Amino acid sequence: MKWFVRRDIDGFFGLAVDNLIQLLLILNLCRFAVGIPVEFIYSRILPGAALSILLGNIYYSWQAVRLGRARGRDDMTALPYGINTVSLFAYVLFIMAPIYRDTGDWEMAWRIGVLACVLSGVIEFSGAFVAERLRRITPRAALLASLAGIAVSFISMDFALRTWASPIVALLPLGVILVQYFSRIRFPLGLPGGFVAVALGTAIAWAVGAMDAGAVGEAGSAAGFYPPAPALGALALLADERIWGYLSVILPMGLFNVVGSLQNIESAEAAGDSYPTAPSLAVNGIGSVVAGFFGSCFPTTIYIGHPGWKGLGARAGYSALNGVFFVVACLSGSIALINAVVPMEAGIAIVFWIGIVISAQAFQASPRRHAPAIAVGMFPALAGWGLLMVQSALRPYGGTLEKLIAERAIAGLEGMIAMSQGAIFTSMILATICVFIIDRRFLAAAAWAGAAAVLSFFGVLHAYAIRGDAVFNRFGFAAGWTWAVGYALMAALLLAFRQWAKSSGQEAPPAGCDRR
Repeated sequence: MKWFVRRDIDGFFGLAVDNLIQLLLILNLCRFAVGIPVEFIYSRILPGAALSILLGNIYYSWQAVRLGRARGRDDMTALPYGINTVSLFAYVLFIMAPIYRDTGDWEMAWRIGVLACVLSGVIEFSGAFVAERLRRITPRAALLASLAGIAVSFISMDFALRTWASPIVALLPLGVILVQYFSRIRFPLGLPGGFVAVALGTAIAWAVGAMDAGAVGEAGSAAGFYPPAPALGALALLADERIWGYLSVILPMGLFNVVGSLQNIESAEAAGDSYPTAPSLAVNGIGSVVAGFFGSCFPTTIYIGHPGWKGLGARAGYSALNGVFFVVACLSGSIALINAVVPMEAGIAIVFWIGIVISAQAFQASPRRHAPAIAVGMFPALAGWGLLMVQSALRPYGGTLEKLIAERAIAGLEGMIAMSQGAIFTSMILATICVFIIDRRFLAAAAWAGAAAVLSFFGVLHAYAIRGDAVFNRFGFAAGWTWAVGYALMAALLLAFRQWAKSSGQEAPPAGCDRR
């Protein structure tokens, strides 16, 4: 097992594009939604984000090399790692932006964002020591189903839309990636497909005038040296009651990161790389804490996509390269400059392909009879993506979800919102219930439906509140009682069918089913 192989270059390009998108989102959302000056973002937020990215990427590279050598293997692929996209949007739009609107104080919004990131890291770290138990009792199809939904909607669909919106620049790089990784044909001179795709896309973009030379100069003006600086003063805000008012955002985001990272570890095992759960998730949480300690408001996570990077031929080096690259880029203030020189469309084909591989893996690595359960488990992620599209369309025109619901403008909008709340948990629960029904394990299916009833009753699943065009979790006693009743009735039905199956001699599992 080596630290670096040639195919790590392909993996690096793909993971770097993914992380670059997150950092550009930070740059723009913090500026326009929270009013944070650009100089402050470059000097305090991005260096902290870079340190957290470096920490996780170096650890997961080392982990892959160590385990590969211990097992006598040379093909271990490191777990991908970076800033969590969902938490990024949630923390800016539901914590930092409201504080800025209420107080006009961007620095206070930043400090509370930093503290929220630290608290999320503590939740992630704590979850590392119980997550393996959840993994043992959950079918693989259920763990992979939500990843498949996220891969199709938030990764592949998003990047497919961007590709067909810029066909001259983006379709040729897409063709390069499809030829390289679907046909497995080696390119002349052994050139990595990712490098060829990015180089061709960049050349075409500049040749057809799709790039702005003036933007390069403007972005270059921000270049300098921005060393990371501790932001421990934000911890004093633990005594501020405002931070506790945002636990309805921090707690589900922390749990979301724990479960999402757990699913990605299962995805890696399904691809042939088994990693220990506790240390992998613990470092994930430590990365978020380090991010907050050095001024970043955005938790990190084990990324979706391990089977895709493995399919590219990436091993350990792509992860370490990614960490080093972003430390250099962030500490030198070069993030915007990179984006001004290399169009995003030149590299998104790699991430598009990653999404396809992840969604395919859910079906390939699970028993064929569980395929319907995976399909059911994809719906919550699709609902979340649909809701995001509706919100994005409303925001520029001042429309609100409240008005759409009142006017019944979109059929099923309330169901879309309900299904999207706690989507990663809903997906896993629905897929698990379906797996156990397929295997005629009605008692286990009823137990999971009962758990869904309890979680819904207290608002962990489905319950929501709307303010303008924003949707919030609504926790509390009987917060989601209607969904709780529905799940309870489902549990009762499953228990009744268990008795019927026993009395009618239909209790035996289907052919080929292993109940162990």
